[in-house]
Amino acid sequence: MILRINTSDRKKIEVGLGRNGEVSTLKSAENEFGSQVLLELITEILRENKLEFSDLSGIEVAKGPGSYTGLKVGASVANALGFGLGIKVNGKDSETELKYS
Repeated sequence: MILRINTSDRKKIEVGLGRNGEVSTLKSAENEFGSQVLLELITEILRENKLEFSDLSGIEVAKGPGSYTGLKVGASVANALGFGLGIKVNGKDSETELKYS
């Protein structure tokens, strides 16, 4: 299962789960500082799909264009999770490579 993180919009955070390029589940939240809800969204989407962090095989994170600070937060969380879980993290162009619909 691939975790997809999109923090390119400063106020809206999107987190998805997918396989083979297809998104099976998507959650989003809006907040004054969207990055404050990122970890909560990740744990919620995993819990709702009865998955553990160990079930993830990779992480895809939006690399832009978008909010510089938002993108840094997304990349930092993705890299920390990837390092801790021993899985690959890939940056994706949020306009063409990350599909959330």
